[in-house]
Amino acid sequence: MRDNDAALVKAFRQSSPYVNLHRGSTFVVMLGGEAIAQENFPNIISDIALLTSLGIRLVIVFGARPQIDNGLAEAGLEGVFHKQTRVTDETSFRIIKDVCGGLQMDIMARLSMGLVNTPMQNARINVVTGNFVIAQPLGVDDGVDYLHSGRVRRIHTDTIHHQLSHGGTVLISPIGFSVTGESFNLSSEELAKRLAIELKADKLIGFCSQRGVLDESGVAMPELFPEQAEAALQRLLNEGDEMSGTARYLRAAIASCRGGVPRSHLVSYREDGALIQELFTRDGLGTQIVSQSAEQARQARIDDIGGILDLIRPLEEEGILVRRSREQLEMEVDQFTIIEKDGAIIGCAALYPFPEESMAEMACVAIHPDYRRSSRGDMLLHKVEEQAKKRGMNALFILTTRSIHWFRERGFEPVDVSALPMGKQQLYNYQRRSKIMIKNLV
Repeated sequence: MRDNDAALVKAFRQSSPYVNLHRGSTFVVMLGGEAIAQENFPNIISDIALLTSLGIRLVIVFGARPQIDNGLAEAGLEGVFHKQTRVTDETSFRIIKDVCGGLQMDIMARLSMGLVNTPMQNARINVVTGNFVIAQPLGVDDGVDYLHSGRVRRIHTDTIHHQLSHGGTVLISPIGFSVTGESFNLSSEELAKRLAIELKADKLIGFCSQRGVLDESGVAMPELFPEQAEAALQRLLNEGDEMSGTARYLRAAIASCRGGVPRSHLVSYREDGALIQELFTRDGLGTQIVSQSAEQARQARIDDIGGILDLIRPLEEEGILVRRSREQLEMEVDQFTIIEKDGAIIGCAALYPFPEESMAEMACVAIHPDYRRSSRGDMLLHKVEEQAKKRGMNALFILTTRSIHWFRERGFEPVDVSALPMGKQQLYNYQRRSKIMIKNLV
């Protein structure tokens, strides 16, 4: 098999768990006007088409800020804003409706493509639009009348779910309609947030010019809790980026997470394939804002020793784990990662590096019996793999007597004693006859 073919097969296999995870999920995708204006936009549309073919239910909300600004400029008009919200008078609203109508037709046309030898071949996406959003005027603030600028009053969620359940991809413009027969210019970010919350979406996805939210050194932060995202948003505001796509989306993502949306993702609209890499690879290629919970994985502290002992003692008595004394645990506590839920330790694992061979051992893996049918083991494995990679380890090995299939399903391969680091070979207990399994990390 050629190297390119092998890489393709490997990537395809590694994506399958995420394909299974996302199938049947509901995603709200926010396409800002900046993303639509990019030369990479046809690739984004192709990736969106791929999501639908994988059984993901999509609601697409588009924005038009730069296109509206251009339309107003061509008409000799200047955009008027109050507190970063557009004031929409009658003249500008006519232009805004023309711009949004044109964009809606363009997006529908791109989603309808089916040319041979393109990613859209045989896609057959059923795009549905309608008056799903009921709006009301923003009114007057500090003496400023927002006129035709509005806010979301109500969303016909049952109608949208009906369309999604029948295979439709719902496309929603930033124009909402009122019960009095009027129409209003809406914030696409606010609209996407409300849709994600009220549809009980599994994800809210947005696009920005960078690889998600960058830290102070310019490196993308892969995961943020709402409180951390608030700090990142404040930093953007202090830098004068109130109107940037990142700041606007980040505000919507924070509110969505606090409103019950489990995960919100921010990816680059410039980088081809960023959306697919974010959703279907382990490391992703953007930033996700995740809901804060009472459960967390963290490094163990000395005051966790009692909880770790309570967790591992039954497994030691069954012979599943090698017995460790309290003194030994106190000396090795820095090597342990634990999962804590409501103050109780429900999972643990230790990492013992062998730097000379660039290998590390994952040991003392334990999950409380009440939580073994969930993904806590995967959480621990992921954390331990991250730690091993940060320490420059190229491979992770385990010795197990009972969990052979579990580790095989997660990429570990059986080897013999000779594959272990020399220091571990000398300690191997031949009477215990533990199976040895190794996973490459590079």
